[in-house]
Amino acid sequence: MKPQAVKFMLMVQDMDRVVRFYRDTLGFTEGFVSPHWSELHFGDAILGFHAGGDGKRNRTGLSLQYEDVREAYTRAIEAGAEPLEAPDQREDEPIILSTIADTEGNIIMLTQYVG
Repeated sequence: MKPQAVKFMLMVQDMDRVVRFYRDTLGFTEGFVSPHWSELHFGDAILGFHAGGDGKRNRTGLSLQYEDVREAYTRAIEAGAEPLEAPDQREDEPIILSTIADTEGNIIMLTQYVG
């Protein structure tokens, strides 16, 4: 038996706000949107949003890679994300890392491969 898809789920307080943020700011496309469950897509990746979040910071393990992470980080902050760690290239690592809390308190990494 093989999985049909992989979905990554985040808890949210405000479905409209989070859909706008991930669609308009981070580059996802809408799949299914409702007040209680929504799905956004990027390629084969599915990001699910479940209503009922409390807005507290929540480490997710989600990492999104961009061609220009500094631009993505700036756009995210301008759109309401909380800056946690500005883009930084660590010595001897082929990646620039940054961390934000999205509009719902979910902590995600924005990265750029510079390998």
